Amino acid sequence: PALLRFVRTAPNGQRNARLFWAACRAHESGLGQEMATALTTAALHTGLSEREARATIASAGRR
Repeated sequence: PALLRFVRTAPNGQRNARLFWAACRAHESGLGQEMATALTTAALHTGLSEREARATIASAGRR
């Protein structure tokens, strides 16, 4: 999926912002919970920690 590719290809300096943007889009589409694990995995691929990724995704869900 495009959202996961968008996160996986994030360069340093844009990793968290891209993850947040993608998580917001997932939540807006009603797929936030379903996409959370895949988004976390994509974020780990970029070098973010699991803790950072989960916090960012949770933050997007509170918007």
